[in-house]
Amino acid sequence: MVMNAGNPNGPHRFSMPAWISCAPFEQMLGMEIVKAEAGEAILRMPFIPSLAQGAGLMHGGAMVSLADTAVVMAIKSVVAPGTHFATLSMENRFLHPVKQGILEARASVAERAGSTIKGSCDIFDEEDRKVMIFKSVFKIARDAEIKGVLFAET
Repeated sequence: MVMNAGNPNGPHRFSMPAWISCAPFEQMLGMEIVKAEAGEAILRMPFIPSLAQGAGLMHGGAMVSLADTAVVMAIKSVVAPGTHFATLSMENRFLHPVKQGILEARASVAERAGSTIKGSCDIFDEEDRKVMIFKSVFKIARDAEIKGVLFAET
């Protein structure tokens, strides 16, 4: 829920319904959290017309957003509520084009060393065919408290 939407260009403050829940951008893409526990997460997202690129395939950016969010939910399942962390890097490889259906992202926390967390995610189409591989690195903020803004300085 947007708490301060007076200026469309921000700054914005948000109140999330729960620690593990979809943010406004994720809701706009139609993401659904199926599972997020013990360092693993499963999310689903439908291919709707607004997510298509010029050739009619699902836009790669939408797929990357799904994978990134799935890893975030896997991380949230193993850190204390309110812990603040951000994506440092990500790498993906597209294996097959997506033309229709609902995608499923299966993510897990791969490694944690101090304030660095590595995650991975595979995205599957409705035929259970792997369509994308994703790996990312996150950093937990020194001051892990969220202070009324979405991003803390790391």
